Amino acid sequence: MTGTPRTLAEELRTRTDRGLVGLLRARPDLLNPVPGDVTQLATRAGTRASVVRAVERLDRFVLQTAEALAVAPDPCPYDTLGALMAGDAGDPAVAAELPRAVAELRAQALVWGPDDRLRLVRTARELLTPSPAHPSPTGLGPTVAEAMAGMSPGRLQEIIAAAGLPTTHDPVTAVGALTTLFADRVRMAALLDTAPAEAVAVLDRLLWGPPYGAVTDRPAPHLQWLLDRGLLIPAGARNVVLPREAALHLRGGRAHHAAEPVPPALSPATERDPQLVDNAAASQAFTALATVEELLKEWDLGGPAVLRAGGMSVRDLKRTATALDTTEQLAAFWLELAYAAGLIASDGEADERFAATPAAEEWLQLPDHARWAELAAGWLAATRAPGIVGTADAKGRALAVLGPHLDRSPAPEVRRRALALLAALPPGTAVPATAVLARLRWERPLRGGAPAVGQLPADGDGAPAAPGPADDLRSRLAQWTLAEAELLGVTGRGALATHGRTLIDSPSDGTAPTPAETTGAATRAAALLAPLLPEPVDHVLLQADLTAVAPGPLRRPLAEALGVLADIESKGGATVYRFTPGSVRRALDAGRSAAELQEFLAAHSRTPVPQPLAYLIDDVARKHGQLRIGAAAAYVRCDDDALLSEILADRRAATLRLRRLAPTVLAAQTSPDQLLDGLRAMGYAPAAESAAGDVLIARADSYRTPPRTAPAPVPDGPPSPDPTLLAAAVRAIRAGDLAATAERKPVQAPAPAPGGFPRTTSAETLATMQAAVLTNSALWIGYVNADGAASQRVIAPVRVEGGFVTAYDHTSDEVRTYPLHRITGVAELADDSV
Repeated sequence: MTGTPRTLAEELRTRTDRGLVGLLRARPDLLNPVPGDVTQLATRAGTRASVVRAVERLDRFVLQTAEALAVAPDPCPYDTLGALMAGDAGDPAVAAELPRAVAELRAQALVWGPDDRLRLVRTARELLTPSPAHPSPTGLGPTVAEAMAGMSPGRLQEIIAAAGLPTTHDPVTAVGALTTLFADRVRMAALLDTAPAEAVAVLDRLLWGPPYGAVTDRPAPHLQWLLDRGLLIPAGARNVVLPREAALHLRGGRAHHAAEPVPPALSPATERDPQLVDNAAASQAFTALATVEELLKEWDLGGPAVLRAGGMSVRDLKRTATALDTTEQLAAFWLELAYAAGLIASDGEADERFAATPAAEEWLQLPDHARWAELAAGWLAATRAPGIVGTADAKGRALAVLGPHLDRSPAPEVRRRALALLAALPPGTAVPATAVLARLRWERPLRGGAPAVGQLPADGDGAPAAPGPADDLRSRLAQWTLAEAELLGVTGRGALATHGRTLIDSPSDGTAPTPAETTGAATRAAALLAPLLPEPVDHVLLQADLTAVAPGPLRRPLAEALGVLADIESKGGATVYRFTPGSVRRALDAGRSAAELQEFLAAHSRTPVPQPLAYLIDDVARKHGQLRIGAAAAYVRCDDDALLSEILADRRAATLRLRRLAPTVLAAQTSPDQLLDGLRAMGYAPAAESAAGDVLIARADSYRTPPRTAPAPVPDGPPSPDPTLLAAAVRAIRAGDLAATAERKPVQAPAPAPGGFPRTTSAETLATMQAAVLTNSALWIGYVNADGAASQRVIAPVRVEGGFVTAYDHTSDEVRTYPLHRITGVAELADDSV
């Protein structure tokens, strides 16, 4: 195609396949479904929803360029745009970056046309052009022509006369003369030199927006001076507006108060030893594993109930925070982290509650670095945002942890981008969170609410207050990302660790990584983390005060066994366990004998088993199981009838409602579980038994949910297309465009049907098809499918037989077979069309 394109579709036809691939990659919503031709692609690229999504993904300077085009003449020469961005004085940084901004807008089909006739897509212009309801970030108001629309011709003549211009014979030339005056730097400066000082002060207050103000029925003299010369134009009963051309003169030609051609620097930077950063991150990674493991252990016998609306109650969150020895907000993070990794879920029963999943059992058996990889991969891809737990939803209800309304689709992208900014710094370098947030806001400026219309007092004093910055979601997600990365051990002391850099490895083509790629990167990162994690130990140090000290992380079988036999008293570099009658009884309930416990401690202690601990185990074992609890409603049996008499005489047993059935049997009107708890609270050590009289062994890991998968992330728009899909889409668009625009040879046939499809008789169609097979030429056909949908196609017939034609379809880029009776007509293409 030659000459200047007249539409966006014409310009898209001139693009190379690589250019179309770039457009479809930047705006994947255009692919659903694949456009039939370039005209459909251009139409879809101009829809409001697609343009809004594209504009929201521009960086600050590219967005400022689009905003400048929205207030510039249409079409706008490149030099005019440069003047709006850099001002009369010029700005080398703006001049250097403006070509990139225009190229980006062109690549995303938001701007089209040559440099001397740049055009902003109509929908984008509607979104970005200033209006009273939707002020522009430029702070500019309407043009003189827009503001004076509907003004009486007599009033127009009065204004241009007061401005020192000759009167005209019609409103159009009057408005044009005033516009030319405001755009003339010399004449405008001369006019403002005659203005009262108070009038200039009013213009200064409206200069950078909002450009609207309010006046009374009797404006002050300096306001009337501005109104008489069109420097303020009525915009309603009591409102006035500063016209765009006048504001641009006062601003020195700049559309924005401050253009931002380069992103803010990540500073001040703090240099740290990379090895210290890695060690700190590894230490925190180990703490994260221990915390999640403790959470799973806490829920071994089942977790809290699920609320009717979903999620955990505030009371249960507090209990979990107490069990993990942390705050409620951090407890919410650990819960959501385990949930994202598929380690906890609801059990789906009638009295639904949360519990560990079968995947948690497998996770606990993995090496530490592999367990960290699963947590890190789940966190990086999750769309759930624990930071909003406790805030109110749209209906004013508090959002519950593990509830259904915590997904925020931008979360994965924000996490990756925040960590990528840290990865761009030298190893061991940390910067303040404010610097990272400033850079993220520049890369994806957020559009807050529209500023309120300013109001000027009647005397012209004062200025409208500027709206404050919005507390946007992406900024909060970035803040949470930096805090969570530190908790998870991705960063250490504010700097990205070596394994953290590997964790965020992305595909080289810039597309979002697939779940498999995320998992693979996490596995490689875990391999770097593995040497930094502490080596598990296989022994403890028993002490005479009924405690045991673990000098490091214990190997899993030892940690699990010791966790049943003793209670954790303190954590840190060395974990302290305390032996109590209750903890020893818990081990006996799990099926261990006193001799086995003594042997276990002797085998895993570097110090001899203290005598007090040996006496404690023997004493509890001697009492354990003397009483036997079974189901009658419940009963107690014991070979020592004196012990049963002692229980009956105890006032604390009144609530159990016991009565003697035989010298060695008591019956109770409570359940076996309540009877067990009641007698244990009285200081006894009963054991539960089955209907066959066997002792029931209580294991800590007895309750798990049915198999559950980790929650699927909620996508932020359509997924990024892969190269294969992009290449196929471009071929289909080119083929469809060929079918729609190819030059055809004239045929002697009835007029084409509505929509331009060819119409030929069955005999003509068959003869033309057979001739095309012999000459190996392409044809243009009209085709109606089984659903009655009509389309036009370009085909190269290969074989005609049995009422069907087999042909290569240029539109779908494949060999297909068509029934001849569904072909409405056929026409030969010009020799140079294919």
